[in-house]
Amino acid sequence: MNETPKPFDMRYDGAPRRSQKADKDWLDHVWSFFSSVRVGMWLIVLTLLGAAIGSVYPQEEAFLTPPGVDYYTERYGWTGKWYYLLGLSHTYTSWWFQVIVIMLGASIVIASLDRAIPLYKALKKQKPDRTVDFLRRQQVSYETDLAFPTAADAQSAEASRLADEAEKALKKLRFRTSRVGNAVLGEKYRWSRWGPYVNHLGLIIFLLIVLVRTLPGFTLEEYVDVLEGDTVRIAGTNFYVKNERFTVEFYENEELRGQFQEEERVVPKLFKTEAVLYECTDRCGTSDPVLVEATRGDILVNHPLEYRGLSIYQFGYEATPQIRSVAVSLIDKKTGEAFGTFTLKTVNPDLAYEAGPYKLRLHNYYPEFSLDANGEPTTVSAETPNAPAYIFMITGPGLPEAGASYLYFPREIDKERFRQDDINAAVGTGERFDIRAGGMEDVEISTYTSTLTARKDLTVPYLLLGGAICMLGLVMGFYWQHRRIWVRIDGNRLTLGAHTNKNWHGMKQETAKLLAALGLDASAALSGKSKAGDPS
Repeated sequence: MNETPKPFDMRYDGAPRRSQKADKDWLDHVWSFFSSVRVGMWLIVLTLLGAAIGSVYPQEEAFLTPPGVDYYTERYGWTGKWYYLLGLSHTYTSWWFQVIVIMLGASIVIASLDRAIPLYKALKKQKPDRTVDFLRRQQVSYETDLAFPTAADAQSAEASRLADEAEKALKKLRFRTSRVGNAVLGEKYRWSRWGPYVNHLGLIIFLLIVLVRTLPGFTLEEYVDVLEGDTVRIAGTNFYVKNERFTVEFYENEELRGQFQEEERVVPKLFKTEAVLYECTDRCGTSDPVLVEATRGDILVNHPLEYRGLSIYQFGYEATPQIRSVAVSLIDKKTGEAFGTFTLKTVNPDLAYEAGPYKLRLHNYYPEFSLDANGEPTTVSAETPNAPAYIFMITGPGLPEAGASYLYFPREIDKERFRQDDINAAVGTGERFDIRAGGMEDVEISTYTSTLTARKDLTVPYLLLGGAICMLGLVMGFYWQHRRIWVRIDGNRLTLGAHTNKNWHGMKQETAKLLAALGLDASAALSGKSKAGDPS
């Protein structure tokens, strides 16, 4: 076993790399810049530094409504103010962070190609009949004279026989063999050399997905406020979600500990939304969409409702008591006779009702009744029924042919605030008729508004694929080593050279087993020393 002072460069078996060209044009200089390991390491450091900066304070994207400079100033002081003013509150979507990620991806791609192409050429041209000088310059080498007959024919026969034995011994050690004359090459785990490049492929996929996620259509994160009983469209989709019922349970004071118990704070124990998810098939986005039920279930914290990649999470809730509907009767004030019961909805109410011999037509509806500067009726909100008011035109026996108007407020506080009885008395119907509910059992109230988060990420499978490929590359590179043993017999002279990219102790062990199988001095292989292996 010999040690050579200048071992042969086996990283690419001498194949040239483009980045090492002597005469370079501008494109070669760009290629050399991005293929540099040092440049790649600096880009990794800059990427990690940017990611760390972005995690100092919450990013704007983490809020339901992105906060302004006042929030960061009040919450984090002057550092928060400058964090916002410098644009660090949206680091991950900033142009400079995206540029760093793109440059890192370019560095990985170019560095991989710069090394993978010559590696492929080198591995494709593995020759059994390497020169003696090549074998001597391997970090594990062995030479000896064989006790062969002096006759040329007999010597040739013995050399061929020994080459056959070497080939069999290598196959027994699970090497794949090739042979030219009396030169034998044993090779195994060649594919492990591709481990770093497989790892790079996984990283490239991962970085591409990080960039693609910023494009519209690949990810969805929408917040939806749904009052009990309401059905609301999820923006950016053809799905609608209905809050059939919201339930919240609170801890008893004796169940709490520490500060919560001392302050007697109301702490929720459980809150859930009994939801139905609909898919729109026609007239989507209008007031009358065609909906088909897709799925239904309970939505709790960390237990979303899922359907075809869409996940709906419970984000929060708010107590927003609103009247949903009220069952009322038209009553004759003089006789006390009730002419029939009909239901008034506070969202999209019907336009016509019947109460015995009388017909009521909804002349106007105000979800949140108010009076403008001229004293005319108006509504503060066109959607939220915080103070619903109905103006009916009533026709029937004893009333003018054109009908008589009647103003009705379901809430007692609104009746007094806007003087319902006085207004109705002024138009002549208040003395004769009254519209009222029998009791609270006739009133349907929605107490809570549930805030849901709808999320869909089409990139998750590709992120997992990139991570799996990356791990595969790491396993290939860490647990297997590309090993090669050349055996050359010239006359009565045997020369052996062995190379591996790591684990030289294992390489020596297998070389010793081969020499022992050939009846040669195996101890020489075990006693020899070798230099550090090729890191590629």
